[in-house]
Amino acid sequence: MQVLELEEPVFNLEEKVKELVELSEKDGVDFSDEIRKLRKKIQRKQKEIFDRLTPWERTLLARHPDRPYAKDYIDRFITGFMELHGDRSFSDGPSIVGGIGTFEGRSVVVMGHQKGRDTKEKLYRNFGMSMPEGFRKALRLMKLAAKFGKPIIAFMDTPGAFPGIEAEEHGQAGAIATNLKEMSLLPVPMISVVIGEGGSGGALALGMGNRVLMLENSVYSVISPEGCAAILWGSNDKMKEAAEALSLTAKNLKEFGIIDEIVKEPIGGAHKDYDRAASILRRVLRRHLRELCGLSPEELARQRMEKYRAMGAYNGG
Repeated sequence: MQVLELEEPVFNLEEKVKELVELSEKDGVDFSDEIRKLRKKIQRKQKEIFDRLTPWERTLLARHPDRPYAKDYIDRFITGFMELHGDRSFSDGPSIVGGIGTFEGRSVVVMGHQKGRDTKEKLYRNFGMSMPEGFRKALRLMKLAAKFGKPIIAFMDTPGAFPGIEAEEHGQAGAIATNLKEMSLLPVPMISVVIGEGGSGGALALGMGNRVLMLENSVYSVISPEGCAAILWGSNDKMKEAAEALSLTAKNLKEFGIIDEIVKEPIGGAHKDYDRAASILRRVLRRHLRELCGLSPEELARQRMEKYRAMGAYNGG
């Protein structure tokens, strides 16, 4: 487990608890009172830290290397998942995983960005930054869902679309634009969830859902704080100020009407308890999916179109 600077006070207390537990088991000494007091102190410290997180600290949590990725959620509540590969044009696009499975007894199409854990997988997944073929694969899955009337669940977690010249040569901008157009017309329910980083067009290419959700320690923005700082101040040193200016937290985006709901995380963040995080998200998805499945194809497309047309409305003088 990797520990962020903001997590260190809690981590140090947790280590003390482990030491006392080990001593109790080894020497038979009863440290139950001390352990109970330390655990209460941990809870207080966690609440103190997580109640006052800055936008930059939320960004660090969204990028936490131990944070659950799309496949971690899929493995926990999508049964019978069968991954489908390839964009039927160039290659697989492994930065995005997707396929068919069952959610709460209902057949669904599910997809999401996948960053990778170790160095080998990170390179294979291109750190979650998709090439155009990944977006075209996602589009193929969306069309499959539309053809067979299956709801879509999409997980967003990417620093952004891959910015390399080969991505441009393969049609990066066109692939993202096509996804946006096709998502706006989908005749099936689509729920998009920001589970980590929602980076610009790379995230939005999976993000035009009837409902858009965000985990409370995720971020969603047109550019990274580092990129914003480099443009506005000419230095990455201002990334904390940039994170504040970008209003990229779940709370900010809910206030702006960009997202529909903030999904709570286990205390300390989703990376502290994968099963608990998945259980919370599962319940929220079930509720939204039940509501959306009661709408007709025409109502779904109209609701989605009206939702995005209303964004960015300005009523000032």
